[in-house]
Amino acid sequence: MFNFIKKNALNLAFAGSLIAMLGSLYFSEIAGFPPCVLCWYQRISMYPLAVIIGAAIYTKDRKMLIPAFILAIPGWLIAVYHNLLYYNILPEAAAPCVAGISCTTKYIEWFGFITIPLLALLGFTSIIGLLIIHWKTTSNDQGVINE
Repeated sequence: MFNFIKKNALNLAFAGSLIAMLGSLYFSEIAGFPPCVLCWYQRISMYPLAVIIGAAIYTKDRKMLIPAFILAIPGWLIAVYHNLLYYNILPEAAAPCVAGISCTTKYIEWFGFITIPLLALLGFTSIIGLLIIHWKTTSNDQGVINE
């Protein structure tokens, strides 16, 4: 199983970023859930990841993943902060959402605990993990997997 993940880490990261982007668009455009301020910041981090990772796959140049890390890590930090607010670990007074939709509005709770902020956190976590796996298992010359 881990060999499959090692060999396909970049493709899996691309799929994850695409699913996260499309899922977020589904929630806002089809389900009608307006995004909060933190959701917008996470979108700013997530949406370009699909393009950047896709371009890295196409060009086979692992150096193109540096911008992916630069976007994914702040997105992950924002998602952690959003979850701390959402699950009342931080007080709602610490939320930047003073106008518009609250950052702690409950739209979905699948299985009693899976929420939109948790989905974002899981998305960023898996993408960062897969990018790290790919980075560590490829050589410096055009991202070719080491045998």
